[in-house]
Amino acid sequence: MYAIAIVRAKSSASSIVGVLVLTIALGSCLATSSPAVAQDDGAPAAADKGNTATNANTVPQKKNYLTWAYESLGLGYSLIFLALSFTLVALFVMNLLQARRETVLPTELIEGFEAHLNAKQFQEAYELASADESFLGKVLSAGLGKVSKGYDQSIEAMQEVGEDETMKLEHRLSYMALIGSISPMIGLLGTVQGMIASFNVIATATGAPKPSELAEGISTALFTTLIGLAVAIPAIAAYNILRNRIDRLVLEVGIVSEGLMSRFQTAGKKTA
Repeated sequence: MYAIAIVRAKSSASSIVGVLVLTIALGSCLATSSPAVAQDDGAPAAADKGNTATNANTVPQKKNYLTWAYESLGLGYSLIFLALSFTLVALFVMNLLQARRETVLPTELIEGFEAHLNAKQFQEAYELASADESFLGKVLSAGLGKVSKGYDQSIEAMQEVGEDETMKLEHRLSYMALIGSISPMIGLLGTVQGMIASFNVIATATGAPKPSELAEGISTALFTTLIGLAVAIPAIAAYNILRNRIDRLVLEVGIVSEGLMSRFQTAGKKTA
């Protein structure tokens, strides 16, 4: 400021205006604490300092995405979605193991059962099928156990056992569909709850509501919807894939079991 004032004084030293400018400049420098000086020369610096302090206090720190999601969901929704996720993974693994072809239709059982039938070792064939815990083993043991009453009775017994085993497989699989159905509903519940919280902030605010306060409810609404869909989409996809696989294996069990038992179609009670 002193330099500016001196330059101006030199450029107009021969005029009264230059003297006045120099006098005003010196007075302004000495009276830096006055409001006029703060508005004239010191205002930009004070404004910069004020803006810097304000920015330092108002600029929010960036949050980790997981931390933000947990704070938006809250403890309740976090535990619910974690429980659904772990249950879905456990059900998927269990049903995937149950839907393996070697679990439903063991190749060793088919070959051994057919070998006993070819050798007319019916008791050994029945014991082999009874000792096997697979879907096919239970169907064959039920059919061979009723073959003495006729082929029709044997087929009927096989169908009953087949329906019972199919229901067990579908019962375990249906829990995946249940998770796929309720997860979006829980997300929708969180959406409604979050929007109610945001509108409550607007309704109870004496002035303009703070965006950060509105963002809390909106974050809850969006994150619950997001996590609900993230759980439901793979659950429904896995359910349909495994359901189609089980249907195909059940059909194959029927074809294989009837093919193995077809030799008793004309034997009737003589076979027993």
